Amino acid sequence: MRGEAMTSDSPLHFLRFEFKYVLDRRTRDALEAAMQPFLDLDPFVARQPGSRYFVRSLYFDDARFSAFHDKIDGRLHREKFRLRTYGRALDDPAPWFLEQKGRHDCLVFKHRTPLSSVIDRRARGERLARQVLASAPAGDLRSRFEVAYLRDGIRPYVLVDYERRPYVSRFDPDFRVTFDSDLAARASDTMATSSAQARGLLRGYTVMEVKFRRVIPAWFQRLVQAFELRRRSVSKVCEATDALAVASASS
Repeated sequence: MRGEAMTSDSPLHFLRFEFKYVLDRRTRDALEAAMQPFLDLDPFVARQPGSRYFVRSLYFDDARFSAFHDKIDGRLHREKFRLRTYGRALDDPAPWFLEQKGRHDCLVFKHRTPLSSVIDRRARGERLARQVLASAPAGDLRSRFEVAYLRDGIRPYVLVDYERRPYVSRFDPDFRVTFDSDLAARASDTMATSSAQARGLLRGYTVMEVKFRRVIPAWFQRLVQAFELRRRSVSKVCEATDALAVASASS
């Protein structure tokens, strides 16, 4: 399966560049249409309704919200932990993943590992963190999460949902473009939360992420110029943390 899939055999580690753009609806539609000669839908979503899939992420941070402030301050070396799944309901068979994502200078890295089915999907807070430790396979990622849990006291605090439409270049399988829309968030220490309780983020806008390992193709550079696109350092979890005033409420 090409690209990043939502199954347990999807890529577990990568290092790449990521550029982000925030588009209004009109620009998004026109730009997506202009890209069609160069991109194919990720095969996984080609037959999905709307050619997109649902993403749910539960983010962890410490009591000082260090990961949040590292991003806001623009630190070039930073990292965060999250749980990710692609099912809306707790009984959805989609796997859960423990992920660590961060940045080293200009490069973005991500490590992920699937959690075993023994995890209690209704667990919350510290109990959920312990469940993650019990369910994650032994390895570097589990060890790093354990250190962050025991030493830094990270706990789950905010849940972010969105819909993603992914594309893969016809000429370079490492060049991907995703359109993320219908962003919503809620303060939460569990995955067992209804979407009806969510607060919308960036209403009317789509976050376009461009992901590549070597160079941006010339055709995309021409579209950047034609549409006068400007890169933006946008973070979904930071947008959620700020909109919900989670960090300020705890200070």
